[in-house]
Amino acid sequence: MKSIIITGAGSGLGKELAIRYSRQGYHLLLIGRTFEKLKEVEEQIQAENGHADSFAVDISSPSEIQAFISQAAKQFTIYGLINNAGIGHFGPFEQMPHAEIEEMLHVNVLGTIYISQAVLPYLVEKNEGLVMNIISTAGLRGKINESGYAASKFAVRGFTESLQIEYGHTGIMIKAVYMGGMDTPFWDHNHFIKDKSRLRSPAEIADKILANIEKDAIIIESEK
Repeated sequence: MKSIIITGAGSGLGKELAIRYSRQGYHLLLIGRTFEKLKEVEEQIQAENGHADSFAVDISSPSEIQAFISQAAKQFTIYGLINNAGIGHFGPFEQMPHAEIEEMLHVNVLGTIYISQAVLPYLVEKNEGLVMNIISTAGLRGKINESGYAASKFAVRGFTESLQIEYGHTGIMIKAVYMGGMDTPFWDHNHFIKDKSRLRSPAEIADKILANIEKDAIIIESEK
C-alpha cells in the first residue's frame, strides 16, 4: 500500500485531506507536534477501515525529519508528501517580534524545504509520487498586517514553482495550493480574524483541492 505523509495532520485541512486520501486507498503517515490529536485522526481513519499511523515530529528540526523519514522508508512505501503544517503571526510590521518572524520562517519555509528534500529521493527512485504544498493566498499577493507571513508564503511559492520545473520531466506531481482563510484552530492563538463565519471549512477546501488535483496551481479564494 502506498503511503502519503501529511504534516500538521492533527486538525483542520491536514485532517480532512488525510481522511479523503485514506478513502482513496492510501496509507497515511500523520505527523505533527501534538501526538494526541494525530491519534484521534488515526482512529477516525481506522474506524472507516482505513490505514494510518501517527508520529510526533517537529518539521523545523532537520534531525527529527531525517530520523523519521529514514525509519518510515524502511517500513512503508512512501508515495507522497503534503506540506500542510504552518504557523502565522499577524499585526503591524514594526511591532512584530523577531521571534515570531523566525518561527514562521522556520516552520513554513525551512520545515517545508527540509522534509521535501528528505522525501523526494524516494519518489525519484520510483519515478512517481506527489508533493503538495499548502501555501495560502498570502503567497500570491501581499496583505496588510501579514508582512512576515506573506514573506514566508512567497518563499514557499518560489520553492514550489522551482520544484515544478526541476521535476517536470519525471513522474512526480508537484502541486501548489493557494487558499483563503479557513475556519480552523490556526486562528485560535491570535485575534487577527474576529469573524470566522466568513471562512470556508477545511472539509470544503479539501473537497475543492481533490476536485482540481489535475492543476499544478490550485487557487481557492475566500467566499466573502
